[in-house]
Amino acid sequence: MRASFNMPHMQNAIKIPNTKMIVDESTKQAAVVDPVEPEKILEASNSHGLTLKFFLTTHHHWDHAGGNEKIKELVPGIKVYGGSIDNVKGCTDQIENGDKVPLGADISVLALHTPCHTKGHISYYVTGKEDEDPAVFTGDTLFIAGCGKFFEGTAEQMYQSLCVTLGSLPKPTRVYCGHEYTVKNLQFALTVEPDNLRIQQKLTWAQNQQQAGQPTIPSTIEEELETNPFMRVDLPVIQEKVGCKSPVEALGEIRKWKDNWRG
Repeated sequence: MRASFNMPHMQNAIKIPNTKMIVDESTKQAAVVDPVEPEKILEASNSHGLTLKFFLTTHHHWDHAGGNEKIKELVPGIKVYGGSIDNVKGCTDQIENGDKVPLGADISVLALHTPCHTKGHISYYVTGKEDEDPAVFTGDTLFIAGCGKFFEGTAEQMYQSLCVTLGSLPKPTRVYCGHEYTVKNLQFALTVEPDNLRIQQKLTWAQNQQQAGQPTIPSTIEEELETNPFMRVDLPVIQEKVGCKSPVEALGEIRKWKDNWRG
């Protein structure tokens, strides 16, 4: 299990599909995002000498919330946070946009309502000490070079979630998404912007990472603004490419392209 959240006081101590652990190193207190494999989470936390304080659920789909009930059995009294309008299974504490949850001595978790994939989807923006780059855990709203399907929302909602809420975060913010579709997403991105050098470069890097068995997550908000077609719909050249006259319309059209793309 690889460590990829490498701050002195915030570290991803485990590598379990769909699951990330946030650790305050000074107190060894930990939180877990989307705890889908409770037994592995407990094993990892125990082996690192960590104290599990709470769990953060991005949305109600089983591959993100499916471990909540079991983790409550294994860790009696543990808090499980989830969006107030998302009907998250096993949720003990409903959370709203703008709510903050502290972890240990140095970490703050800010809830960001990022609807569309599900109506109550929450992304978690995590900050530590001032000299540490923040991170955001985006579930199935923002993927590396992609976005989630519009199961419970509209293109307008996804535009607000991606381009306004997440796109306005500090550019160095590291992006930890719920699934690793990086290579396929970048291949699709080239069909929208075939001459985008940054997409070409990142695709080559991602393919090399994949071949070496290494992760392509995290990205950063800055990289997504340069390479993610769904976050670039404000650009007239993108709107023209897809035959649209507004960012929202373009985002919806690109989502249709992606849904029908067989790459």
